[in-house]
Amino acid sequence: METQDHAPACYDALKLENLICFPLYACARELIKMYKPFLDEIDMTYTQYITMIVLWETESLTSKELGQKLFLDSGTLTPLLKKLESKDYITRVRSAEDERNLIVTITEEGRNLRPAAKEVYLKMISQFKLDTEEAQVLYRLLYKMLSREKELPKEFLEQLVTLEYIAKETIDEE
Repeated sequence: METQDHAPACYDALKLENLICFPLYACARELIKMYKPFLDEIDMTYTQYITMIVLWETESLTSKELGQKLFLDSGTLTPLLKKLESKDYITRVRSAEDERNLIVTITEEGRNLRPAAKEVYLKMISQFKLDTEEAQVLYRLLYKMLSREKELPKEFLEQLVTLEYIAKETIDEE
């Protein structure tokens, strides 16, 4: 059933098809849905996964720094960290210098999860419908929108080219 547009032309900017935020929102939801079966294998949510990724990079940081890196407020971050702590992936300890700061540190159990998490990444990258150049452009545009534009890490570019080749080989074999 087709819908009719009853809005005056002055409201064209408010059409769903004209909002840049809608495809970003929809893609984010779809990507997280794509991640779910792979993350279920390691008993993690997407937000837990990205939290652990930051901790694999840094080992330890304050909950405030973690929230800033992940664009999460304390209301979202606190229960997330409690859950990761209950799984023995992290510890949370008040800073000796300033008790207002909560230090989040990865545990050995959390470190041991990294190889399985890398498998999630490899499975996901093969799902993307972008070639290397498109992925690079999208990456830069998204970080520009987040005001964190930066150069693509060399390792990311190399992995993307390799994974694109593997994905094409797999498709050709089918």
